Amino acid sequence: MQTKERSTENKICPLEIAVNTISGKWKIPIVWQINEGKKRPSEFLKGIAKVDRRVLNLQLNEMVEDGILIKQSFNELPPRVEYSLTETGKQLVEILWKLNDWGKILVSENKAVI
Repeated sequence: MQTKERSTENKICPLEIAVNTISGKWKIPIVWQINEGKKRPSEFLKGIAKVDRRVLNLQLNEMVEDGILIKQSFNELPPRVEYSLTETGKQLVEILWKLNDWGKILVSENKAVI
């Protein structure tokens, strides 16, 4: 099975880099879940419908690599892992709130057209 390679290398446009960083079906829902206080992968699986554990772990790892999340592993049995937002991740939450407000405007405009 081939996986889609991320297309962030050799990019100089900041907007394109930003969009590529948050692209992925589950990345924005993951950020919302963490912002609401959920930290463990099992909590994400319960809070995000129809996400596969493998895909969830892949996107969590990408977000750690991109500096949006911090992964903390605890030396316990059974093993425990928790994620939290970095300062960059917290800035992303602020941007997503603004995008949410813009989405509300679009929804209200579309209702007026219908």
